[in-house]
Amino acid sequence: MKATGIVRKIDDLGRVVIPKEIRKGLRIREGDPLEIFIEKTGEIVLKKYAPLGDMLEIATQYAEALASTSDFVACITDMETIIAISGAPKSEYLARSISEHIINVMEDRAIWSTSNDIPMPIIDGENASKYGAQIIAPIISDADAIGTVILFSLDRNKKIGNIEQKLVQSAASFLGKQMEP
Repeated sequence: MKATGIVRKIDDLGRVVIPKEIRKGLRIREGDPLEIFIEKTGEIVLKKYAPLGDMLEIATQYAEALASTSDFVACITDMETIIAISGAPKSEYLARSISEHIINVMEDRAIWSTSNDIPMPIIDGENASKYGAQIIAPIISDADAIGTVILFSLDRNKKIGNIEQKLVQSAASFLGKQMEP
């Protein structure tokens, strides 16, 4: 664990303020759910709640089915990282932080593709020029954006068509419905 040197007191309602610098660095926004864990040593650990993490096996299988059906690389993200990928080396993508561009697509709640725009970075800090085609659909559950489904290709000759749009749309819809109570 990394010490920050910041000390906060608990108020009379049991609340603790997480400093802005820490929230910004960890991409914690107002309204984000945090999960509370208690270690055996008595430490309290707060983690940003990732509902898609509970569906890791289904997400992995869905990514594999999408990749084999579409002949594109398929990946599924939660609100912060790539949780499943098929068709590309897992070591390059799995568990890596997603870019602000992907977060913006998720927050816009609309399908985005390179058929109308230039490629965007998928992983935080990477160069988007390696991508030829991309399509991204937000996963919506109970009116909240909780992740994305992404199809992409490194081949500049591949194009996004109606079939790829329908595939990501149905995948995002299915995963979103799986998370609803």
